Amino acid sequence: MYLHALATAVPAPRFTQAECWDIVAASEARNRLSRRSRLVLHSILRGDSGIATRHFAYTPIDQVFAAPADQLNETFRREAPLLAGRALATALEQAGLRADQLDALLVCTCTGYICPGVTSYVAEQLGLRPDAYLQDLVGLGCGAAIPTLRSAQGVLAAHPGATVACIAVEICSAAFFLDDDPGVLVSACLFGDGAAATIWRATPLAAGPHAAAPLRAEGFNTHHDPAARDKIRFMQRDGKLRNLLAPDVPALAAATVARLFAAEPADRSAPARVLAHPGGRDVLDALEAALPGHRLDASRRVLRAHGNMSSPSVLFALADALADGRPTPDADWWLVAFGAGFSAHSCRLAAAD
Repeated sequence: MYLHALATAVPAPRFTQAECWDIVAASEARNRLSRRSRLVLHSILRGDSGIATRHFAYTPIDQVFAAPADQLNETFRREAPLLAGRALATALEQAGLRADQLDALLVCTCTGYICPGVTSYVAEQLGLRPDAYLQDLVGLGCGAAIPTLRSAQGVLAAHPGATVACIAVEICSAAFFLDDDPGVLVSACLFGDGAAATIWRATPLAAGPHAAAPLRAEGFNTHHDPAARDKIRFMQRDGKLRNLLAPDVPALAAATVARLFAAEPADRSAPARVLAHPGGRDVLDALEAALPGHRLDASRRVLRAHGNMSSPSVLFALADALADGRPTPDADWWLVAFGAGFSAHSCRLAAAD
């Protein structure tokens, strides 16, 4: 399948890590934390975590840790469709399409739950046809964008003339939580909000920003390890989402990604560039050590500007990379993301023949 558009969106409010520390320091939730936990937060937010700024949809963000569960859930219900719709509207403009020309809309998210899903709201906002196929993918965590693209490939295989949009959207600020668990503390220092939308067809784009060098997604692969499920996952506490993050997640991510990389077809040249989900500074350090010769510069730039946005992050890295160049016929790119499950997913991005 061929990329026809890629657009990203973030909430307007932006905060430096130092400002985030000021918010935590003034929060009532700080009084519930141990001295050690406060030192951990200060060390990350006032140190070099690889993150400079993050964007948050929850407002006012300085009250997020005191917000009741219903208020956090309402923030997700309101903000996730709005942010997703912004990204998709821009992607449609890039591709020269109207919303009623979409045959399918697939949305992945993990930072909130609404029924009907985000697709229903976006379809209404943008004016999709009543017979457009809507599919919401939940529970896949930070790695969700690539399985969503794989689902789009399935739709296009069944309906070669279709136009399919995929959106990864996360309102991580609606899932902020603070307690003395080290992984919960790290999560509060890493995550930000964002959305990324892509549009795909079974044929290349005839005109537009992605027409000059058509980009094809193929070679999807996945690896899941349920025995490591508790290393990174959401749990519920007091009706709120609470993110668990084990200290060995960087090593686990690197080992799983290396396994996927080694599984690439032997009869095909190795990818010239790797674009990875920017889970955090330590994660990217571990990935680069596991994939010698591959610098994850695009992922690091996304992490610095936005933090870890969960599922949209890997597509932000792709957008960053495409701003500088594109795969060539003899130099594929490799897209990889990972997260809850524990799972990792990959695909090739190749220049069209």
